[in-house]
This record gives sequence, C-alpha cells and structure tokens, in this order.
Amino acid sequence: MVTESTTDPREPRGNPAKWIVLAAVAGVVLAIGGAFLLANIMERQSEARQPFYRVVELNDTITDPEVWGRNFPLQYDDYLRTVDQTRTKYGGSEALPGAPSEDDPRSWLSQSRIEADPRLVTMWSGYAFASDFREERGHAYMLEDQVYTLRQQVVQQPGTCLHCHASVYVPYKKLGNGDLMAGFERANQMNYQEAYTHVEHSVACIDCHAPDDMQLRVTRPGFMEGITLLKEFQGVSGYDVNRDASRQEMRTYVCAQCHVEYYFAGPEKRLVYPWAKGIQGDSILAYYDSTGFRDWTHAITGAPVLKAQHPEFELYSQGTHARAGVSCSDCHMPYKRTGAMKISDHHVRSPLLNIAAACQTCHRVSEQELWERAEGIQDRTYAMRNMAMDALMELIRDLGTRVETDSTSQDVQLARDYQRKSQFLVDFIEAENSMGFHAPQEAARILHKAVNYARMGQIALYGGRPAELNAGLAARVTSEMPPQGAAALRDDAERRERLDELRRNQQRDSAR
Repeated sequence: MVTESTTDPREPRGNPAKWIVLAAVAGVVLAIGGAFLLANIMERQSEARQPFYRVVELNDTITDPEVWGRNFPLQYDDYLRTVDQTRTKYGGSEALPGAPSEDDPRSWLSQSRIEADPRLVTMWSGYAFASDFREERGHAYMLEDQVYTLRQQVVQQPGTCLHCHASVYVPYKKLGNGDLMAGFERANQMNYQEAYTHVEHSVACIDCHAPDDMQLRVTRPGFMEGITLLKEFQGVSGYDVNRDASRQEMRTYVCAQCHVEYYFAGPEKRLVYPWAKGIQGDSILAYYDSTGFRDWTHAITGAPVLKAQHPEFELYSQGTHARAGVSCSDCHMPYKRTGAMKISDHHVRSPLLNIAAACQTCHRVSEQELWERAEGIQDRTYAMRNMAMDALMELIRDLGTRVETDSTSQDVQLARDYQRKSQFLVDFIEAENSMGFHAPQEAARILHKAVNYARMGQIALYGGRPAELNAGLAARVTSEMPPQGAAALRDDAERRERLDELRRNQQRDSAR
C-alpha cells in the first residue's frame, strides 16, 4: 500500500526565521561573554598594576599589623595563620594542652625538648635553659612564649631579649628620642619586665617593610652592626645593609635580623652578633675565645661554657641554597598567585608543609621524593648529633668526677677548654632549627669536630697531650679561663669605635 505524502515539495524545508533568531541569540551571548571576559582581563590588569588599595595612610609610627592589613588584606590573612601548630619530624610545634595559671596563662604549649632529651639538662647544667626549653612555635607566639617561659623565673633576663621577640623599631626610636641606636642601647640596659612595657606586638609589618613603598628593610640594630663587621672581615668596608644589599639579599637579611647567634656584652648587656671573625660555627667560637667570654660556669665541671642561640642564618650561609642565590623567603615565604597578583606567602612555615610552592618550583620531582630527601638529611644529622651529644656527656661525666678532688690542675683546665669547644659546637647544631638541612656537609663537619674535641678532652683529663695541643693553647690553659673582663670590654670598645668611624665616613660620603 502506498501512502501519499502531505508535504508540498514546493515549500522550503526548515524555518529561516528560527535560524535567524538563534543566530542573533548566539551573537548576543557571545557579545555578553566577550564583554565579561574583557572586563575580567581589565580587572586583572588593574589588580596587577595596583597590588594594594590605600585604605589607610601608613607611616613609620604604626606598629599594629592589623592597620597595615587594611591595605594588604591578603598578606595579613597569611600572617594571622602563623598561629597554626603543625609539627614536622624534627621541628615545628604540635599543640599540647597547658595548665593555665597566674604565672602562665597559656592554654596550649609546644613540646619540651629537655623532656624529650634529658641530656640537654646535663649540657646546660647551671643555666636557665636547663629549666625550660621548648620547640619554637610560629611568629604569632614569639613574644608570648618568651614572656612566660620558666627561664624568666630562674634568672632576671635583660631587655636585650626583646630585640628578636618583639616589634622594637618604634619603641627603640621612642626610647632614643628619634635615634634608633640610642634607644636600642637604652633598652638593653633595662630588665626584661621594664623593657616589655614599651612593646605591644611580636614581629610586625613595620619591622621588615618601609611604610611608604613597602620596600624590604632591616630595622634591627644588632644585625646592622653585625653585617657591617662581617663585610669588613670579608674585605668590604663601610657596608650599609639598607643601602648596599640587593632585593634578593634583603629577602634573606630581613629574616637574619633575628635567626642568628648572638651574645650580651658587658654589664650593660649590649647585644652583639659575634661575626668579626666569620660566621661558621668554629669561627664564632674563635671570636668568643679571643674575648674570654662565657655565658656561665658549668655547674658540674666548672668549665667556662657558651650557649648557642638559633644560628639559622649562619648555617644556611654555608649551604648549597645560599650559594645558588636562594633566599630564606624563597622557601619559607614562597611566591603565590592570588588572582592576577603575585604575592609572598606571609604564612611563614617549614617548606616541608608547603612542598609544592616551596620546593617544586625548582625541583621537578614528586613531593614524596622531596620529603624523603629532606628527612634523609635530617635523619643523618640527628644520628651524628646523638653521637656528638654522647661524647660530650662522657667528657662531662669524667670531668665532673675529677673536679671533686682536683679542680685546678693543668689537665683539668685543658679538659674544661675542650668541653667548652665541644659543647658550643654541639649546641650550634642543636639550637639551629633545620636539623642540618640548611647545610648538611657543614653540619656534619661541625658535629665531627665536636666529637673530636670531646675525645681530646678525655685524653687531656688523664694526662695525655692531644695532637692538636700547641704552645699557645698550653700557655692559655695553665690558669682558669678568664671571665668576661677587661679583654672583652676592650674588644667591645674597639668594635664600637670602628662602627662609629664607619658611620662618620658614610655620613661624610653622603654629604659629598
């Protein structure tokens, strides 16, 4: 059966009007999409040209980071995240519940390192660190944790301590009537409680940035003086860090203002970075030996010993990253994209907690491999640290037994000197917070030297004469290691005189 079609073959197939409407709608959609895309591009270009919005006028007297955060909300949001407490295998802090009291209102604490390794109590016997030493927490806690450490109850700490734990740039200038250096020296001579009344914040934006253009700057007088002396030792005279450092160098120096070794010189407790002979661990030890400086007398052995602080800058400077021009900020504050803006991540933390941004920018391998590489370095350093610590403990044990009946013989004096050397070098790596990662070979060299000093101390203690012993050392150890006295004060006076002369020369050159 054939069915007849009802369609008139003369009529055009489809509906031309419908296609015209669809084409028009598509054109409108594309036009709107293009307009949105163009607007987005223009917005991103505007963001790139204008990296911040001037909500408030900043100046050189505003210390509160919240005020700076109104102009820089992205960076301020990162800064607030330094309250995070996440532990890596060899560093960082896992929040542990505290027992708030009138003396210490903290509800959360970090792990006690002296509880984790009681050998530290022996190493620091007679010193405040033997009573309380905990893992470092983030920048948000750097002032609070110093205020409430038990060390404050054991000794009267000086106002010098605030140099690295508080925002001190404005307080120093106020104390010095506009003179940063004068205010710094005045604060050094205060006790901690008095100096603390002059500060309000831990490290803040103003400590690293100029308020008018956000350029990086160094504001800590201790570093200004220290880097000038170090450069002089390296053959560069009249170095002014804020004038002469490159921007990439500044991305390290703003961190090195505080993450360094230091000591308190003289009765005025003036902060000094001991870099006049270089910044390797044994170079710093040689500087201390040249001045006769001691932090305290060891309670078990009577040795004139030293306490290393947190020499991250010194160890990093010996490593491959420093030699390649990689700054502290490149790893601990890596750049990141937010919209069209490229900003430095102000959530300062271990690179192991941010491997993709901190490490994989340069190292094109998996996160797992990078993690294993880093922990492998740290595991090896930790094993060497334990061997050096054991060697030191054996020397302290034997020397402590000997001084019960003999505290003045040349053998004892020589062994005490070797304890001083071994202990400082062990502590140099113990106090440095990368567990050797910043410079693995240098960390190994320092620890092996510490082991050797401990061994030579035991040889000397039993009447032997270590191969290293020379006439100059023998002459020096025939009497007690002198306390910080006239020699140290003369050295400090000469150092200040050199710095004053350098500043006068800089002012004269500027006037020309």
